[in-house]
Amino acid sequence: MPGPYKIETTAVHAGRCVDPATGAVTPPMHLSTTFERGADGEYPLGFSYSREDNPNRRALEQCLAALEGGQDALAFASGLAVVTALAQGLEPGDHILAPDDVYYGLRKVISEVFAKSGLEASYVDMTDLGAVRAAVRPSTRLVWVETPSNPLMKITDLAGLAAIARKANAISVCDGTFATPILQRPFEQGIDMVTHSTTKYIGGHSDVVGGALVTKYDNYLFERARKSQQLGGAVPSPFDCWLTLRGIDTLPYRMRAHSENAGKVAGFLAGHAAVDAVHYPGLPGHPGHRVAARQMSGFGGMLSAQVNGGRERAMQVAARVRLFIRATSLGGPHSLIEHRASVEGRNSKTPQNLLRLSIGLENTDDLIADLEQALGRSGILDI
Repeated sequence: MPGPYKIETTAVHAGRCVDPATGAVTPPMHLSTTFERGADGEYPLGFSYSREDNPNRRALEQCLAALEGGQDALAFASGLAVVTALAQGLEPGDHILAPDDVYYGLRKVISEVFAKSGLEASYVDMTDLGAVRAAVRPSTRLVWVETPSNPLMKITDLAGLAAIARKANAISVCDGTFATPILQRPFEQGIDMVTHSTTKYIGGHSDVVGGALVTKYDNYLFERARKSQQLGGAVPSPFDCWLTLRGIDTLPYRMRAHSENAGKVAGFLAGHAAVDAVHYPGLPGHPGHRVAARQMSGFGGMLSAQVNGGRERAMQVAARVRLFIRATSLGGPHSLIEHRASVEGRNSKTPQNLLRLSIGLENTDDLIADLEQALGRSGILDI
């Protein structure tokens, strides 16, 4: 793909070409598991076996690298498969530094899947760069950051964090799932690698599970993750790759719509008497608003709200919605609501009165009306 082009054009064209065999504009799906050798025993077209590489996966990886502004990308069967591959690339005794409110799945992978691997992990409030510096050890090899975080929507200064990791000779990885490359450019802030659960906004339609790792430059962890992908086999199917690439076509426009809708919903909730707190970086009163405004071009479609009355009241509000769907995950066209602590389990550190909302592409008047009736006009539920 020649260029450089604007990101909207990149989203439509990167990794794709008109099919030379048929002239098809939409990329074909290559379901074959095996590919023909040449008479000399080599693979002249670059493909041998679909676990190792596939035309649809290669197209998706090229597109993701171009979108993020990276050198190379790897597509995986899920976001947690990326976490697993990175952990497999570390050595016994290596130290991982992650946010104190990191996605609970990452904690479970490190503490359960790799419980006997000799890896060490610390969890720290990454909005406090001083605390991050204090938590760094001589053995720190991976600094993982989520910004905005899940589900408290905390904002980390990416440039500051990248500098700390670089000084420690550690590799920095940013989970860009909530923001996507449309709203946040971690490589421009000095981050080394970016990961995504492509299940969410990148796929965009709640119909395909996947993950991705994008690197800014050659490094040993990325190459070890590549071996884990190809030899461990945690690869997406050709159809998964095709669906995800199809979703990317509209990603820039969807993200802007999600952000606009979420801003309106957050503003409504912030003024409601039944809501104790709203966590959305687009609100001027959010502790991370200034940092988010500096490193993001939009504030995203995710927010969370703490309602009056604790866990029982939060569950009642979620039970009363009519348009929002009570479901986990995020990033699709439907607006979703969930009691996050229930999803995370008994060791959850999420406040019990918190509801996480993924704001979809519906009309915001309808979404706000649904939340208003669920919360109660007077701020007291009519139950």
